[in-house]
Amino acid sequence: MIPFKFHFVSLPLFISCLFSFQEIKALSDFKMPGDHIIAGMFPIHSVYDEVRLKPEVTLCERSNGFNQHGYHLFQAMRYAIEEINNSSSLLPNITLGYELYDACSKSANMYATLSILSQHRSNRIRIPENFFSYYPKAVAVIGPDNTELTSVSASLLSTFLVPQLLEEIKKVNFILHGNTVSFNEYGDPVSGYDIVTWDWNGPNWTFKVIGSSTWYPDHLEIDGTKILWHKEKNQVPRSVCSEECQTGAARRIVGLHHCCFECILCTAGTFLNQSDQYTCQPCQKEEWSPEGSQTCFNRTIEFLPWHHPVSLVLMGANTLLLLLLAGVASLFARHLDTPVVRSAGGRMCFLMLGSLAGAGCSPYCFLGEPTALTCLLQQSLFALGFAVFLSCLTIRSFQLVFIFKLSAKRPTLYHSWVQNHGPGIFVVISSTIQLLICITWLVAWTPRPTKEYNRFPELVVLECSGASSPGYMLSILYTCLLSISCFTWSYLGKDLPENYNEAKCITFSLLLYFISWIGLVTTISVYQGKYLPAINALVIMSSLGGVFSGYFLPKCYVILCRPDLNTTEYFQASIQDYTQRCSSS
Repeated sequence: MIPFKFHFVSLPLFISCLFSFQEIKALSDFKMPGDHIIAGMFPIHSVYDEVRLKPEVTLCERSNGFNQHGYHLFQAMRYAIEEINNSSSLLPNITLGYELYDACSKSANMYATLSILSQHRSNRIRIPENFFSYYPKAVAVIGPDNTELTSVSASLLSTFLVPQLLEEIKKVNFILHGNTVSFNEYGDPVSGYDIVTWDWNGPNWTFKVIGSSTWYPDHLEIDGTKILWHKEKNQVPRSVCSEECQTGAARRIVGLHHCCFECILCTAGTFLNQSDQYTCQPCQKEEWSPEGSQTCFNRTIEFLPWHHPVSLVLMGANTLLLLLLAGVASLFARHLDTPVVRSAGGRMCFLMLGSLAGAGCSPYCFLGEPTALTCLLQQSLFALGFAVFLSCLTIRSFQLVFIFKLSAKRPTLYHSWVQNHGPGIFVVISSTIQLLICITWLVAWTPRPTKEYNRFPELVVLECSGASSPGYMLSILYTCLLSISCFTWSYLGKDLPENYNEAKCITFSLLLYFISWIGLVTTISVYQGKYLPAINALVIMSSLGGVFSGYFLPKCYVILCRPDLNTTEYFQASIQDYTQRCSSS
């Protein structure tokens, strides 16, 4: 035992705040006076701890439960002290007294501990500056027999009783069975001692010496073959409160002892450092870990590269679409004066094809690692180009309805519309509105390359921000408005001459456009993987391919395969047939 030094600050301060100069009512009904008092705390009654609304001490005597084991300990202590007092060789001229307490519950145990610490004949606890000068009523304590209660009592008793007990131990010097019992200045026994086990096989208890210890020289000897373990084949029981945790599981201490703990598996995104077995530490932002990990791993940077097979297929298909647009533009340029090209819009067809080609450059911006430029052009290029195309298609459908159904009834209005370049003004105004929406969108909610960490624990997804910004949503809303307007005017012209009736083609084109974007929204709601940019590009390509094939391919077929239908006479005959049908109706 080393020299005792006191470094207790919080404990005496706590006791001082609660109990300094407080009178503690003694609750021991079993006591005997003596020169030195030894206290005992044993559970004579059995009380189940329950939640209390007020901090009250349990009244053990009101319990109907009798603890036979605690009663045996109680009687054993009484018997031992009486035997010592009756002996002429043990502690001559000294009478030991005792105070026995019923530690039936936590509150009763705490109250008994405070009663033991109170001063003799005063029932008060005083916190001294020097604990060597403080003399509580008891010089030593036996019990409790419960680990939880003992740890609480020991933390209080050690501060007060250990110093005085050391002083008493230094004075002990007597002969027991021919052996001198004494202690040195540190409280260590000068003589050695035997290690004894109790053997309770059969009706009688016996004692068996299984080892010994000496101090000078220091020597400890134990014969393990003499120990009787109450397990199969006399196996030594393991003295372990809690088994070791599995890999990646942290310890959460249960109770007061570090050897008693629960194992909590570290969650994903955390790891257990070998230097700290009690805390799961979080991984860095660029790292990840699975559940129950002892280390973190670098996240994988995820985007759709140019050399990926999916990217190559998309680039090939989109390039083919742009080549078809260029080919149709060249075909229309060679047949610009034919009835088919003029009925399709004449020179406005080149603006329509050019706007589709501009929008067709958008899918390329979804491939490769996102940059500031590609993020700006991904959606805005398609939104503007497709709005220009829809503006042209809307005004072309409106003109056909105006010419065949309203020009005869409102000739002045029709001439004014043609002379003031109404179709061109509408296309400019409609396209400008979408341009202003895109500029506002790109300035106020600028799409930028970002790193997404929350979607996948092991990945860092490179993407463009602002996929659901108000500006982007406004541009989609305006595009839908133009689509509905275009569909409305084409539907109103469903009974026009066959060569000018685009209702079926436009309906097919716009239906494919709506299905594509509904499919995109549905896909985004259930999938957020690295192929999402490819799905965006595919939707844009299907939208462009739908309107291109629905509007321009039938006209290309007539120009290339049915030149007999691309004549002025055929178109005039179709108009005369429409006029006759209108007159007869």
